[in-house]
Amino acid sequence: MKIIQMPDSLANKIAAGEVVERPASVVKELVENSIDAKSTTIKVEVMEAGLQSIKITDNGEGMSEDDCSRAFLRHATSKIRNEDDLFHVRTLGFRGEALASIAAVSRLTVKTSTGEEAGTVVQLEGGKVINQSKGDARQGTELLIEDIFFNTPARLKYMKTIHTELGHITDIINRMALSHPMIRFELYHNDKQLFQSSGRGDMLQIISQVYGMSVAKKMIPVQHKTLDFTINGYIAKPEVTRASRNYISTVINGRYIRSIPLAKAILSGYHTLLPIGRNPLVVLSIDMDPILVDVNVHPTKLEVRFSKEKELFEAVETTIKQAFREQTLIPDVKQPRREKDTSTQSSFSFYENRQPRQETRSQSHFSLNDEDPLTTNEAKQLEEDAFIQAQNAAAESFTAYEQQTNDQGQGSSVLTEEQKQDSVEQSSRRVPVMYPIGQHHGTYILAQNEEGLYIIDQHAAQERIKYEYYRDKIGDVPNELQELLLPLTFDFTKTEALMIEQYQEGLKKVGIFFEHFGQHTYIIRAHPQWFPRGFEEEVIHEIVEQVITDEKVDLYKLREDAAILMSCKKSIKANHYLNNDDMFQLLEDLRKSTDPFTCPHGRPIIIHFSEYEMEKMFKRVM
Repeated sequence: MKIIQMPDSLANKIAAGEVVERPASVVKELVENSIDAKSTTIKVEVMEAGLQSIKITDNGEGMSEDDCSRAFLRHATSKIRNEDDLFHVRTLGFRGEALASIAAVSRLTVKTSTGEEAGTVVQLEGGKVINQSKGDARQGTELLIEDIFFNTPARLKYMKTIHTELGHITDIINRMALSHPMIRFELYHNDKQLFQSSGRGDMLQIISQVYGMSVAKKMIPVQHKTLDFTINGYIAKPEVTRASRNYISTVINGRYIRSIPLAKAILSGYHTLLPIGRNPLVVLSIDMDPILVDVNVHPTKLEVRFSKEKELFEAVETTIKQAFREQTLIPDVKQPRREKDTSTQSSFSFYENRQPRQETRSQSHFSLNDEDPLTTNEAKQLEEDAFIQAQNAAAESFTAYEQQTNDQGQGSSVLTEEQKQDSVEQSSRRVPVMYPIGQHHGTYILAQNEEGLYIIDQHAAQERIKYEYYRDKIGDVPNELQELLLPLTFDFTKTEALMIEQYQEGLKKVGIFFEHFGQHTYIIRAHPQWFPRGFEEEVIHEIVEQVITDEKVDLYKLREDAAILMSCKKSIKANHYLNNDDMFQLLEDLRKSTDPFTCPHGRPIIIHFSEYEMEKMFKRVM
C-alpha cells in the first residue's frame, strides 16, 4: 500500500510551514484571535525577537474549559459552521489552522477564562497536551509560546537576525494599530516598551507614533462613500514619498491586506504627482459587505479577491484625486530642527496653517522647535480648532464631490467646459498670485508675495501647462486614421512578435494595424490622428510595451503617455532666459492648471520659503 493518511502531528507541522513562517507570523495570528475575541487591550511581550518567547495577553471574551480543550485541534474554529459562512466572513481568523500549527512547533501555555467561573490552564508541547488544570477567573486569554521551532530545528536556520525578526513583529503591531485604532496595543521587547497606542480611535495619532510627527502633519484626511464601499483614512502629500510600496497600508473590513491592483489604484490617484520610482505613504480603511470580498485565498489571509474590483478601484482613485483638488501642495522649506523638547510636544498641531507675514510670529507654536509664546491650553485649543476645521473642510468637499459624481457618473476622464472652468477657478485659489523678481541661471524663476519667497522650476512649470493642454486636445480627437506616404518599419523580438499576433484585434481597435514584412518585421501604413507629430515610432513602441506588460491595450493610458511625451519635448529647457512679462505669464498660466504643483513626471514645480523661515535663517528670530 503506497497511499497512507498522515497523522495529525505531521499534518500540523506541514500546515505550520504555511502559517508560521517566523515569530511575527505567530504574533499576527494570536493578535487576530484577540481582536476577534472583542478585546479592547492587547499586550504583546517578546523575548529575543520572539525566538525565545512570545506572550500575548488580552481582555477579550476568553474561553470555557471545554472550548479551550478543543481550540488546539486541527481546523477547530468558532467562526465557521457551514459552507455559506465562508462567504460572510466578518472575523480575522476562521480557518482553524493557527493554534494547532503554532502548538505543533512550540511549547505553549494558555490561561483563559470567561470571567464567570474558574479559568483553565493548558500546557502543550509539540501539539500534545501535557497538563491541564484550573486557573484564575480574570476574563481574557494569555498565551505563552516558548522555544518556537524546537522540534523542527531546520526551520531555525531560515530565521534572520534579532533586529530583522523584531522589525517584522513591530511592523505587524503597527499595522494592527492602524487597522484597529479603537484597541489599545502594547509591544514590549526584552521588557522594554517599544510601542503603545491609546485605543481612542485616533488614526492620525497612531500615524504620528508609527511614522513620526513630521509625516503626520503632512497627511490629508480622505473619506468617500458609495453604495458598496465606505473609504476612510489618510494620504500623504506628494512631497512625502518612499522607495517601496511597503508604506501603503490597505485595510478591508478591519483586515490588513496586500493587493497589487489596489496599490495601483492608489498610485493612479497620485497620477503625475509622484516622481518616477517613488511611492506614497497611505493608510486606507475600506468597509464593504463581506460577500464582495473572498478572504479565503491564502493561508495567511494577506491576499483577497474582490467581486466588484473595477468599482472599488475607481472609487479609491477618484477619492484620492479629489482630495488633492482641495489642497495647496507647495512644499515649504523648513530649517533643521533643534533638539526636540518632549515636554511640550503634545501641544503641537498636525495641521500646518499657512498665514500671511504679519501673523507668522503668533503661529510659532506650530513648529516643533520654537518657544511657545502661548500657554499650553491656548496652543492646544488653537491647534484642535485648526485641525477640526481642516477635517470638516475635507468632509464638506467630499460631500459635494459625491453629489457631483452621483449626477455625472464616476470614472469619466472628459470634463465639460463648465467643469473645466470650475477646476481652473479652484486651482487659482490653491496657488497664490506670485510676482517674479528675477531668474537664477536661466532655470529657476524667483517670485514673491506677502507670504514669502517662491522658487519655480520653469521647465517643470511649462511641462505641466503643456501636458494639460495636450491631454485635453488628444482626448478630443477621434480615433480616425492618418495615412502615411512612407510606411513605418519595426523589428521585434520573437516574444514581442508573438504578443502582437495574439493581441492583433485589440491593437486594431485603437487604430494600430501591423502588417507582416518578414520574419519578425512589421510595417504600419497608417496610425491614429491623435499621435503626436514626430513621435509616432515612440508611441507605437509604447503600445507594444503596454501589450507585453499588461496583456491589454489601454487607449486612455496611451493618450496620457503621449501627452506627457509631447509636453516634455516641447517645453522650455534650462539655461533659457525669460523677460519679466514672460515669467509673469508663465506663473499665471500655471495658476490656471488643474494640478499646478508637479510636472507630469511628479517632480515639484514650486518651493516656498516663508518669511518666518527666512528670518530664522538670518537669525532675526531665534
